[in-house]
Amino acid sequence: MPLLLVFAVVLLIAVLLSALAHRTVLSTAVVFLLAGFLAGDGVLGFVHVDAGSPVVSSLAELALFAVLFTDGMRVGWPDLRSAWRLPGRALGLGLPLTLLVTAVVARYVVGLGWVESLLVGAILAPTDPVFASALVGNDKVPARLRHLLNVESGVNDGLALPFVVILLAVVAHDEHLHALEIGWELLLGVAIGIIVPWVAIRLERTRWFAVSQQYAPLNAVAIGLLVLALGKATHANLFLAAFAAGITVATIGHKEREAFEHFGELVAETLKLAALLVFGALLSPAFFGGIGWTGWLFAVLALVVARPVALWLSFLRSGLAAREQLAAMWFGPKGFASVVYGLLVLASGVAAAHNIFTLVALTIVLSIVLHSSTDIVVARSFVPELMPVWQQRLETRGRKLLGRRPDGPIAD
Repeated sequence: MPLLLVFAVVLLIAVLLSALAHRTVLSTAVVFLLAGFLAGDGVLGFVHVDAGSPVVSSLAELALFAVLFTDGMRVGWPDLRSAWRLPGRALGLGLPLTLLVTAVVARYVVGLGWVESLLVGAILAPTDPVFASALVGNDKVPARLRHLLNVESGVNDGLALPFVVILLAVVAHDEHLHALEIGWELLLGVAIGIIVPWVAIRLERTRWFAVSQQYAPLNAVAIGLLVLALGKATHANLFLAAFAAGITVATIGHKEREAFEHFGELVAETLKLAALLVFGALLSPAFFGGIGWTGWLFAVLALVVARPVALWLSFLRSGLAAREQLAAMWFGPKGFASVVYGLLVLASGVAAAHNIFTLVALTIVLSIVLHSSTDIVVARSFVPELMPVWQQRLETRGRKLLGRRPDGPIAD
């Protein structure tokens, strides 16, 4: 009950401040994270949760399922084919390079083993556009940059998931987690995610059924719930099932996608904010005070080195304008998927679980604060009349570093 009360109050405050948040560095995500931190046991003690609480695991699972389902709906195959070159570079090269660079930093800065370091890299590789909403939601920002960040963040959660599952099994050394069993769970999840939406949409288009306009948004909700239920019943991977289901609906069910889009985003956003509140409640002053300098150094390097280096290498000779490339390199915020993957590791009870979760949690907190507080600044850089002098100078130095002109031709 206290958790629900705190969430309701913070949600109301966030809604009342939402217009201000779109115009300033104020971030809704930071509001929920800070509210959870203050309400948790470490400060005011209004909310009592720990990583093993059922509410934490259940909320995280449901929220990530909803997020991946709606993410999949944004990236149907027609959308991917229409403008795939830049997102393809970010996903095909940028994602594995970010994983590897992050793993190298974890190995040589913190001293984790190689498998544990690769697991940290896989957890932190996905990005989240929510913490750069002022950038991806601004029509004055070039469409190709917004498309790049949206498609990349929509797909990389699902692409990183198999690596997280497999590496976690290797770290656990659990005799019951065989490679064939893991592979079966992943494949079964994808199969359920494809078959259920396909059958449901085909049934709707027969002469025996018709969906009223009033219930149209619930069609995708019913599909998602059926995928969730079947996934749980068969022990399939729920998250890959959700992602595959979203892509399937977006590919063959254009009407269903349009009817569900706004409603689905609201549901996913609400669950995500609730999970961020709980995540904040898991943190405490003692948590941050117990992190050594190597942990802080890792978190900083993971944000300012890993993705920028990976994206810089990925976009070599792509012709992407310097300003857009700098924005893409910086905005790799570590978001909700990383939160849930970190909680999965913590709940697994592996020997390095606490160290891994500490690194992941610290990096996510810094990312939310830094990225969600600078998105409005970067968005204004695409509107010269709104750009302050210091930002113009910084952008000029960035162009010199990349050896690029401020604008350059490129085809989507």
